Amino acid sequence: MTTIPAQELQHPRSRSAFRTVRGLVSGYLGLSVLTLVAIFLLRDNKTMVTDSVWVRATIVVASALLTLSLTVRASRGSQRAFLRLRIVSGVMLVAIVVIVALPGAFPVWLRIEQGVCGLALLGVVLIVNGRHLRSLFARN
Repeated sequence: MTTIPAQELQHPRSRSAFRTVRGLVSGYLGLSVLTLVAIFLLRDNKTMVTDSVWVRATIVVASALLTLSLTVRASRGSQRAFLRLRIVSGVMLVAIVVIVALPGAFPVWLRIEQGVCGLALLGVVLIVNGRHLRSLFARN
């Protein structure tokens, strides 16, 4: 496993980028967990909580946990984790765009929540695909 030297990871731009990514991913995870709690509390309301809502919310929490794990490992210099972070964040962003855009597939409240998650992931995608981090991980 190839890792980035600690000295390069400690550069102020690198630290700032990963601090921002970690904050965005933590927000994504926090909102996803709160949504799953709300779904549990509203489980008897069949118009607000359908089977597809349960499935989607569970997948989102799992992907948010994975994204946080990848963020932590990438911030410690793992090139594999960085590549996977770029892929997972991009794929989840596309999935969220599709969910928000499809009328009637999910309740409006979940589509709004997914839109907020999508904004957090958009920030992640922009930062991890930005010039600084890409060049940092491409050098080694």
